[in-house]
Amino acid sequence: MENRITQLLGITYPILQGGMAWVATASLASAVSEAGGLGIIGSGGMDGERLREEIRLVRTMTTQPFGVNLMLLSPHIEEQIKVVKEERVPVVTTGAGNPGPLIEEFASLGILTIPVVASVSLAKRLLRHGVKALIAEGMESGGHVGEITTLCLIPQIVDAVSVPVIAAGGIGDGRGMAACFALGAEGVQIGTRFICTEECDIHSAYKEAILKAGDRATVLTGVTTGHPVRCLRNKLTRKFEELEARRAQREELEALGTGKLREAVCGNVEEGSVMCGQIAGLVKEIKPVKEVIEEIMADFKRTLIHLGSLVMQG
Repeated sequence: MENRITQLLGITYPILQGGMAWVATASLASAVSEAGGLGIIGSGGMDGERLREEIRLVRTMTTQPFGVNLMLLSPHIEEQIKVVKEERVPVVTTGAGNPGPLIEEFASLGILTIPVVASVSLAKRLLRHGVKALIAEGMESGGHVGEITTLCLIPQIVDAVSVPVIAAGGIGDGRGMAACFALGAEGVQIGTRFICTEECDIHSAYKEAILKAGDRATVLTGVTTGHPVRCLRNKLTRKFEELEARRAQREELEALGTGKLREAVCGNVEEGSVMCGQIAGLVKEIKPVKEVIEEIMADFKRTLIHLGSLVMQG
């Protein structure tokens, strides 16, 4: 399948894997790239040298394009930027901030920057910095989220910008991908579905928690801090609810959440932060990455054919 996103990134399928901190390591990213999508290393939590190791490891596992996600609020962001530049990473996706000043700097080194945006205003602002594509992420996604749903956000950003838009948030199969394309997106970014793959090298308890999740299993924590996080309901989220109910200070809430994602990734899924999207209830089995991508594309094509047949019947 060829469109502006596959041409821009040099990939076979317009599918990006979310740059999930502590989850999207070289193993997962390289498997997605090898299968025809764009694998992305989640740098959140890594210092510069750890990130360099992951980048170099990916290059031993695939010759295909890959990317690194930079969380701009990371305490290690300056050293991460330095490593990305030195290693000439093909693609950088960004979150938790405005990457405007970095876009031209990266471009001069041949690095493509694709920012994650959650509003039309930020999307328009980034156009002035020369972005070639944007990831529009709805609040259904896991981890840090915005305030607008994918269904509402995608068409508004598509109408507001001339560059191709990649949809993210609440996409777990080909039907979701087709829906986003109907809204004007030219690619999708998927996170939660890729957690439950054989190549994702996190603790099995994290994956099992997602497999057991129902449609109402996720909640938002830290809403009063202004930086809400979506994760599975557990002992930790109940503590957050208690603190927010008594209007605890932001510092107390942030302290409660510090290090909890890594704790969950290491297997403590009751007291750690099991970040995942609302689509978790759709994920029912662990499969190889290649099989997941092939199923998504087959389902995507079947859905488009079905919709086309309905139009013809009309």
